[in-house]
Amino acid sequence: MTLAEFLAWEERQELRYEFDGFAPVAMTGGTAAHDRITFNLRKVLDAWLTGKPCQPWGPNMKIIVDGHARYPDAFVVCQPVPLTATIADNPVAVFEVVSEGSTSTDLIDKNQEYRATPSIQRYVILQQTRVAAVVFARRGQDWLSEIVAGPDKILQLPEIDIELPLAEVYANVVVEEKPPATTE
Repeated sequence: MTLAEFLAWEERQELRYEFDGFAPVAMTGGTAAHDRITFNLRKVLDAWLTGKPCQPWGPNMKIIVDGHARYPDAFVVCQPVPLTATIADNPVAVFEVVSEGSTSTDLIDKNQEYRATPSIQRYVILQQTRVAAVVFARRGQDWLSEIVAGPDKILQLPEIDIELPLAEVYANVVVEEKPPATTE
């Protein structure tokens, strides 16, 4: 199946599907933690971006990345998106909340697709079981990664000119925090 065939096919479906470059992949339901984190993330992004040129979208809008159709949990676009659009062009920052079943896809497959998309400057993978994120940031031709962990940490998003406190993203989500590692 081609991307164009998928997009035409998907318009006739009741459920949402991503396109992995070969075939449709059904979007399945998530956990309560996943739902709360994605809800908080979109709410916090919307609040911090109010009055700025960039706007958050997801998870019902799709993006096309490296010939694949994806529905990120959240993403930010810094250009107008028509209200009738089902696809948003030129995402700048993309966010996924990882689950046990999506780790490989989010960390490897989507990571490669997002890196191959010139407009994407930052890819953030949020954890469900810890207040933590793995952040990938474009620096010229290279990508740097960092781990931001702990409820007192701030997620720096200079591409969209905001800073998100992880405490706000994980509000009302009970997770077990591991104590810091010690070296003895």
